[in-house]
Amino acid sequence: MKRNELPTPCFVVSETALRHNLEILAGVQKRTGAKVLLAQKAFSMYRVYPLIAQYLSGACASGLYEARLAHEEMHGKLSPILEHNNNIEARLVKEETGGEIHVFSPAYTTEEMRELVTICDHIVFNTFSQLEQHRPVWQNSGVSVGIRVNPACSTQEGHAIYDPCAPFSRLGVTRENFRADLLDGVEGLHFHTLCEQNSDDLVKTFEAFERDFGAFLPHMKWLNLGGGHHITKPDYDIYALDELLYYIRAKYDLQVYLEPGEAVALNAGWLDTMVLDIVDNGMPILILDASAACHMPDVLEMPYRPPLIDAGEPNEKAVTCRLAARTCLAGDVIGDYSFDHMPKIGDRLSFADMAIYSMVKTNTFNGMPLPAIALMHEDGDCELVKTFGYEDFKGRLS
Repeated sequence: MKRNELPTPCFVVSETALRHNLEILAGVQKRTGAKVLLAQKAFSMYRVYPLIAQYLSGACASGLYEARLAHEEMHGKLSPILEHNNNIEARLVKEETGGEIHVFSPAYTTEEMRELVTICDHIVFNTFSQLEQHRPVWQNSGVSVGIRVNPACSTQEGHAIYDPCAPFSRLGVTRENFRADLLDGVEGLHFHTLCEQNSDDLVKTFEAFERDFGAFLPHMKWLNLGGGHHITKPDYDIYALDELLYYIRAKYDLQVYLEPGEAVALNAGWLDTMVLDIVDNGMPILILDASAACHMPDVLEMPYRPPLIDAGEPNEKAVTCRLAARTCLAGDVIGDYSFDHMPKIGDRLSFADMAIYSMVKTNTFNGMPLPAIALMHEDGDCELVKTFGYEDFKGRLS
């Protein structure tokens, strides 16, 4: 199919752009010896997991379901041996499939832990309470266990909702609550404090981490620097990242991990939508078949104004319009944009950088249909990977 033949709304991911990002990330691995994992919370289009697995060292998960997705779609199907809950046999089967699967959650249930130890290489705990609660399950499983720490070094501005170092954060153990007496069996430390940031913020955060937790690193096998690294953004200082990774490995002789999500699929996708109607109320208001609330909720949560191809800032071009959705939510507004010519009913518009986060956060509020998902191959042809219908809406209800 050609792109203009795809249904709307539709997420379209570019294989070419994705490969470009993966090559940059693979370069970091090759130069520094660090391992880069896909953070599925930002990008979970498992149709391209085999491609990602060619470049990266595995995937990280935020819970059981993401861990299962990575295990099934990036590293092979679940083996029948796993059904017998034999941890030794399960580990052998998993290791043959290649790559690594890491998981972190603020809390796990006992049932989740029993399955996670059969499909994960690393399990990171948020508290020593959780570490000890689940010790009977993980201790003899062969899984490498770590503790997430909170370096109490906030580098974000204006978005406390995305700041794990904000006051009263529930994420990670602070230095005053760190229990060195409970480190038996713990092989790694983990921190994650960034959100779409450059390497200078990582360097600053590592300095704070090293000051408070560096004394424990000689006893560890690995260190996970989390995600939020905008490595594939054009202005990202990769040299500074490389230097930090060289320093950590030289001083502490550790395996270092990075967990970028947005960097994997940055600028690698679009959300194509169609103008269904135009309302005149002080300005032209375009009613789209895409929704901020349902299809790109970060527009309302952060908030931010997503880039629109061939459009400008309000009043920059000849005509300014407000783009809004067809839900009943009065505030379901995407933003104000200007155009060289007045859009018409039936026109297709395309929002950029929509591969990350938007696709994993979609919902069916108001019974809104979920966008289709398509992959644009390197020859320009598009593969319609998945469409959604009424049963997807109904299946979430009872």
